Amino acid sequence: MARFFPSRSACRFDTSGERRLAERLDKKLEQDYLCWFNVPVGPKALQPDFVILHPQRGVLVLEVKDWKLDTIRSMDKGRAELFVDGRLKTVSNPMAQARVYALQVKVALQKDPALLQPPGAPRAGDLVMPYGWGVVMTRITRRQFETTDLAQVLDPQRVIFQDEMAESVDAEQFQQRLWDMFHQVFPCRLTLPQIDRVRYHLYPEVRVNSAPGQFGLFADSEAPLPSLLKVMDVQQEQLARSLGEGHRVIHGVAGSGKTMILGYRCAHLAQVATKPILVLCYNRSLAGRLQQVMAERGLADKVSVRSFHAWCRDMLQTYHLPLPEGRMSVDEKMARMVECTIDGVDKDHIPRAQYAAVLIDEGHDFQPDWFKLVVQMIDPQSNALLVLYDDAQAIYRGKRSLDFSFASVGIQAQGRTTILRLNYRNTLEVLSVARAFATELLSERAAAEDGVPVVAPESAGRRGAFPELIRCESDWDESQCLVARIRDAQDQGRALSDMAVIYRSASQGRAAEKALAQAGIRYASGVSARGRAALYGAEDAVKIVSMHSSKGLEFGLVLIPGLAEMPHQGEEESDDARLLYVAMTRAIDRLIMTYCGEHSDFTRKIQDAIHGVKQQLQDEPAAASA
Repeated sequence: MARFFPSRSACRFDTSGERRLAERLDKKLEQDYLCWFNVPVGPKALQPDFVILHPQRGVLVLEVKDWKLDTIRSMDKGRAELFVDGRLKTVSNPMAQARVYALQVKVALQKDPALLQPPGAPRAGDLVMPYGWGVVMTRITRRQFETTDLAQVLDPQRVIFQDEMAESVDAEQFQQRLWDMFHQVFPCRLTLPQIDRVRYHLYPEVRVNSAPGQFGLFADSEAPLPSLLKVMDVQQEQLARSLGEGHRVIHGVAGSGKTMILGYRCAHLAQVATKPILVLCYNRSLAGRLQQVMAERGLADKVSVRSFHAWCRDMLQTYHLPLPEGRMSVDEKMARMVECTIDGVDKDHIPRAQYAAVLIDEGHDFQPDWFKLVVQMIDPQSNALLVLYDDAQAIYRGKRSLDFSFASVGIQAQGRTTILRLNYRNTLEVLSVARAFATELLSERAAAEDGVPVVAPESAGRRGAFPELIRCESDWDESQCLVARIRDAQDQGRALSDMAVIYRSASQGRAAEKALAQAGIRYASGVSARGRAALYGAEDAVKIVSMHSSKGLEFGLVLIPGLAEMPHQGEEESDDARLLYVAMTRAIDRLIMTYCGEHSDFTRKIQDAIHGVKQQLQDEPAAASA
């Protein structure tokens, strides 16, 4: 079955003929065919009906017409005159239309030297793949066509007719009809990186900027030619284009592109929404980062990004409801704010249906009552909800059970859930060590489609340096180690903003602040609540963030001090293991962990994990998905 963008079930076909052709392409082409339906192509956003890409065939553009023979009054090579609804209508010749689209595809791809035949080759300077165009006439048979003189303006070899796309037609014969449409035919074998480059040029919205978490519609200069981290993978693109209407849940491992898909979805919804769009997450640092991304993409006036408790506070203040008393603890205040917001909605003091769409990042940290509250905020006319979930990162679970169904909290997720297993953020070495450390935590748990699974991550295979675990003689030595590693990375060209010190306790955060201040290294710290809110206002500065606040963030270099103090006193070992796993998987390229004094349970486990992964990768160097 061919892979469709959007998925065929999510396509909105303009005609019954388009729907029938999509069914034939789906069933009569193999999985290595990629088919885009009605997706704007290239910088001019031309919109062919179908674009088909095959690694050994090339790229083909198809225009579909449901015209009957008796409606065609005349046709030349540029125009067609049709008799429709009692009047004459002039339209483009579909063959000329398909040819224009195909030539635009060719022009867009020829800009990339990696997609050209190399110097000295027989076709030097031409595309490495054939290209072609054709027309599908869904209501005219070939025999009917041959009784006319239309062959003078519609090349019969480039047309598929009604009788040639019937369900009973042999798959090989159907495919041969497609490949007879090619302008040129020669052998080709596109590699996966070349396919990514084709997608990069034809569909700019799948581009990913080199800055963490930024998504689509970038100019060439903003999102340079794709590497593994510069373009959505095929599953991510298909998912992003296919979300459609209603409620959707994505279960994705750390680094699988969940937040990128959320951003793509925001951009799409903002184009059509008549009400605001609300993005909610748990921690303030991620809210700040998402807010920055939305502003950079020009969506700040349409998309509101808030942490869940900040949004509750907004609701109480906006609708003049009392806030919790100042004498309460922080946790008590937050819980009381949620209770007051729920009560305000129940009593109709806070209106429902305020938003065209609600998108929830970090759904694994939301409580069932929070979901019940948020679902009521969605306008029933649009009914757009997206929940991103990874139970392996649920670090605020407390004593509550996660074994609830989405249906029980008002989320209509049946048949609308997707699992993303591939981790693109981390190198194979970083992810393998994090997984080995958290083996029990990540033991995959199956769940009903409407339930909450734990999904084990799989590596996309990007290679890098092994994580380091460094023992220091004293706290002072440990702080100097952090400073030295940051300076080394800076000397090698890494920006300060691409580095983070991720700490477990506030005292560790303050120690990092002091060490960096004394060394004259700029930093932005989230040790205080005010600091977390302003963390992303800073330009080029090392981020100092807690393990709790690091969720959803990513940095080229991550330094984690004080591992001998974990598991934290008074905390469950499994909860702290979850925290450390989250912190480790924030590292895109380099992960450095330090401790002073004697080994703890965690440092032994990490040491064993590093040793085991090194041995495994030496024994199986090709194990790119180990």
